[in-house]
Amino acid sequence: MPLLETRDLTAFYGDFQALFGISVAVEEGETVAIIGANGAGKSTFLRAVAGLLPSPAAAIRFEERPVGDERPVDRVRRGIVLVPEGRRLFPSLTVEENLLVGGYRRRGRWTLDRIYALFPVLAERRELPATALSGGQQQMCAIGRALMADPKLLLCDEISLGLAPIVIRDIYASLPEIKAAGTSLIVVEQDIVQALAVADRVYCFQEGRMMLSGRPAELTRDAIHAAYFGL
Repeated sequence: MPLLETRDLTAFYGDFQALFGISVAVEEGETVAIIGANGAGKSTFLRAVAGLLPSPAAAIRFEERPVGDERPVDRVRRGIVLVPEGRRLFPSLTVEENLLVGGYRRRGRWTLDRIYALFPVLAERRELPATALSGGQQQMCAIGRALMADPKLLLCDEISLGLAPIVIRDIYASLPEIKAAGTSLIVVEQDIVQALAVADRVYCFQEGRMMLSGRPAELTRDAIHAAYFGL
C-alpha cells in the first residue's frame, strides 16, 4: 500500500474551489514531483495534505489510515511535515534555535549534528539570527527544521523559488541523502527540468486538476508541455 494516498481530493478557499478530484499516491522511499504553472493548485495540495485546509477524512490516507480530518499537529506526529513556501523562519531566533523548534516533539534519525553535516554552512552560522542568512541558507534552515521533526514524508513547497542556480543545485543535491535516510518526498516545483531530475514519479496540475502523471522516462517533452500549459 502507498505511504500516502489522496482519493478524489478537493479543496476550497471559501467559495472558491482550488482542487478538483486529485488522486495521488506516494510509495515509501519515493520522491514525487508535482509540477505546474503558478496557480495550478500545487501549494494548495500540500496545504491540504499537511492539514492546513479542511478535507474529508477518507480523502487523505497515510499508512493506510484516513487522516483527512486530523489537525496539522497530529499529522506532524504521524510524520507528515511541510517545508512552506517562503521558508517562514522565526526571525527572533538563532539558526540553531530555529532547528530545535522543529524537533521539540520528536527525537529520531535527524539530530543537530546530522543537519549540520548535511548543510555545513548552518553549523558555521548556528549562533546568528535567522535573518542574517542568505535566501539559500534560510531555505536550508527551513529544510533542516522540518527534518528535525523526523518526517516519514517531507513536503517541499517551491524550495528553489527566487534562488540562484548554484544555490538551487546545492539544495537539490541534499535530497538524495534525505531520501536515503528513509524519508519520502513530495517536491512542488515550477521548474520542470529540476523536478524531473529528482523525481521517481511526476504529477502535473493545471487549474486544480490532474493533467498528467507518470515516471519521467515515460513522459515525452510534448506531453509535459501540453499538460503544463493546458494545451
